[in-house]
Amino acid sequence: METGVSLDRAIQISLSNPLKRQVETIPLDEARGRVTSVPLASKVDDPRFDNSAMDGFAVRASDCQKGGTILRIIGTSKAGGERPPQVREGQACRIMTGAPLPQGADAIVMIEDTEVEGDNVSINGPARTGFIRWKAENLSVGQETLPSGVLLTSAAIALAGTMGHGEIEVITRPKIAILSTGDELVRPGQELSSGQIYESNSHALASLVESMGCEAVRHESANDSLDELRETLDSLSYCDAIITSGGVSMGEWDLVRKIMEEEGHLSFWRMRLRPGGPPLFGTWNGTPLFGLPGNPVSSLVVFHVLVASWISKSLEYHDEMGPSLSERVSVRLESDVSGAPGKLCLRRIRIRSEEGELLATTHTHQGSGNIHSMVAHNGLTLLPPDSDAKAGEIIDALWYR
Repeated sequence: METGVSLDRAIQISLSNPLKRQVETIPLDEARGRVTSVPLASKVDDPRFDNSAMDGFAVRASDCQKGGTILRIIGTSKAGGERPPQVREGQACRIMTGAPLPQGADAIVMIEDTEVEGDNVSINGPARTGFIRWKAENLSVGQETLPSGVLLTSAAIALAGTMGHGEIEVITRPKIAILSTGDELVRPGQELSSGQIYESNSHALASLVESMGCEAVRHESANDSLDELRETLDSLSYCDAIITSGGVSMGEWDLVRKIMEEEGHLSFWRMRLRPGGPPLFGTWNGTPLFGLPGNPVSSLVVFHVLVASWISKSLEYHDEMGPSLSERVSVRLESDVSGAPGKLCLRRIRIRSEEGELLATTHTHQGSGNIHSMVAHNGLTLLPPDSDAKAGEIIDALWYR
């Protein structure tokens, strides 16, 4: 077991026991929020044929060099309709948005720029080739446009459908169990007795797990009993991973640490982070287990920087288009921020954009028990160990998505 590891080392160690990457095929209707497991190539050209981007008239540009040109209307081209007639010199064809471009036509005149009298149309505006959507200008058959590891958003789903995919091969959502520990914890909504507090960490962690493309299996909190903790961990070992909250520090009743040392396999304990110093990682009955701190801020911060990275790398998510909780940015500080001796400092900050620059400041106190600070702020500093930062300096930060 290693102790007091850096964030990079913690990620490296945890990836020695990655999530298992499995795949399944699902209908397009069920694809929202899933992640592609293979690159998707287009089965068709897009557009499949030259078509109009406007309602108007399909014409020959050479017939419309002078204002007030009068052309004879020879028919209509409708989306999904029969093949339109060929446009010859001195002719025009009515055309609807998305309808095929008639043979012989090479430009579109908007309907607003025309005036119809019987079988003739007066051209009072420009004939534009830019109003034609040319065949395969967006996609061509065989072109890969959705890489592997991409989160299927509404736009990505539309693209998959446009390419002709009624089914998509996706990464199976791993089941991740979540367990908070402590005698003092009570389900929100119940009456509190002296010394009790509401349990909230498991709900927050479940939300983060789901945001990372996994299935959260939230368990009610376990009391400070080795027998109960052992029984509960055993019952959760069927999951692909386990995340606990609380019980990982150095106290007598920090039972997650104790049971992992004595009965599990512990790979590392404690990280050089502030907040979030006492996490652990190992396996229980062969199942990867992260032990996160019980302080609400520490628990969420460690998930953001450690667990989310482990999930992403295990499942081979796309670096830019896969599920992610934050992005790394550079911000200019509007107030001084103090670092931490020997530790990567993750201060909560509020990031905003002003005149093309990202600015950051703090709004509440930074106590690791102050969960309100995670709502009042939308990012974290990435201050290297043994470094402070003054107002006006540019530093690296994580900006929540």
